Amino acid sequence: MKPFAFLPSRSGWLAILVLAVAAPGAGAQSKSAPDGFAELAAKLLPSVVNISTTQVIEGRPGMELPKLPPGSPFEDFFKEFFDRNQPEQRARRATSLGSGFIVDERGYVVTNNHVIQDADEITVVLHDDTRLKAELVGRDAKTDIAVLRVKPKEKEKLGAVKFGNSDKSRVGDWIVAIGNPFGLGGTVTAGIISARGRDINAGPYDDFIQTDASINRGNSGGPMFNMAGEVIGINTAIFSPTGGSVGIGFAIPATAAKPVIDQLIKHGQVRRGWLGVHIQAVTDEIAETLGLKEAAGALVASVIKEGPAEKAKIEAGDVILDFDGKKVTEMRRLPRMVADTEVGKEVPVTVWRNNKKVALKAKVGELTEAVAEVAAKSGDTKKGGAEETNVEALGLRLTSITPKVAEQFKLGKDAKGVVVLKVDEKGPAAEKGIRPGDVIVEVSQEEVRAPGDISKKVADAKKAGRKSVLLLLEGQGGLRFVAIRIDKG
Repeated sequence: MKPFAFLPSRSGWLAILVLAVAAPGAGAQSKSAPDGFAELAAKLLPSVVNISTTQVIEGRPGMELPKLPPGSPFEDFFKEFFDRNQPEQRARRATSLGSGFIVDERGYVVTNNHVIQDADEITVVLHDDTRLKAELVGRDAKTDIAVLRVKPKEKEKLGAVKFGNSDKSRVGDWIVAIGNPFGLGGTVTAGIISARGRDINAGPYDDFIQTDASINRGNSGGPMFNMAGEVIGINTAIFSPTGGSVGIGFAIPATAAKPVIDQLIKHGQVRRGWLGVHIQAVTDEIAETLGLKEAAGALVASVIKEGPAEKAKIEAGDVILDFDGKKVTEMRRLPRMVADTEVGKEVPVTVWRNNKKVALKAKVGELTEAVAEVAAKSGDTKKGGAEETNVEALGLRLTSITPKVAEQFKLGKDAKGVVVLKVDEKGPAAEKGIRPGDVIVEVSQEEVRAPGDISKKVADAKKAGRKSVLLLLEGQGGLRFVAIRIDKG
């Protein structure tokens, strides 16, 4: 079981423990430790709320009356016995506690989706212990964010917090977290940003900020502030082998949360952008093979048919370097960039193709459940006799596609390329996870139809002084690029 966990609250509900983010704002540039957090805490505490949820859990049915023949003299006896002795199974109410914070004077409150998930009733408890019933405005499971709304008493003003720019936060910056750990309410803890850009496999858009501030059960959904009193993260998860705080918590960065919150307030749901590509990371070897100076960007493994990328002339083998004026520093940042882009917006895209930058324009589509399942397949089946070749530089034995080979490896009728028959366990291909049955579609971004094509491409690469070749493979996991070293030095 992974130690990143949705931790059980006091009711037995699943609740995530949280860490938040910190980013220095104006006034947070001092390198010396703060004298204290009292003034900052006094200012922020009224804007942080406790979230109490109630769920009605149906009681289990009791024992059933035995089946008896119609008119049996024992029927009334058993009925009376069961009615008198069977314990009554009533529905029970389970409660759970979490945290949240006010983002608008009109009564909008932000928390984690998992805090209010499956709740029948939601109550927001203000800093002065005022209890207000809350309605759910909208939720987004992919980012674990939910927005609630409460109606304050007449003439009562709610103090809202401001969001900061979490992109400016640095490892080592001071942060303050406020929340409702273990239902104690109004608890302030402090720490520093321990790391940024953490991926804990919680969702498709992981980009958490890690902190060592003490975060515990019930802190979920609470804010973390920088020294300027700005929210730079939403407490969401902790790393804990024991279930308690061990000084490793994670928060959703404010720059990622704010667009989601705005959409939930405005529309009650989130519309995400969609580009229509399958991508993978650019490794040092791939970068060298493609002539890139650094391992950055997102390598396009395949393009979904009739998607926005295909219409924009983006091709498999392109490396997306910039999207909508923002640099794609690493592959996993591109999905977040696209998702945060307004649906229907035409954006500039810079790709690396054939050793040069190419400027394109793409009209962003909308990501739906249907398009998320779409995958592109292509090719023409090669017919005729099989051709087999050993390519020692790769550690592969290869064959052309014939009906017999296609049947042996259960290839699609449209499969094209060269099939891997055998992999040398000590060869470079084995180190990259290539397996028998994988189909090599391209070498150095050029199509191959026969094993001899691959041998020639490898020989040409060696002659040109290249240290590796780039293969486009199709296997059980779909299309992917693999760079394989061909120099034994």
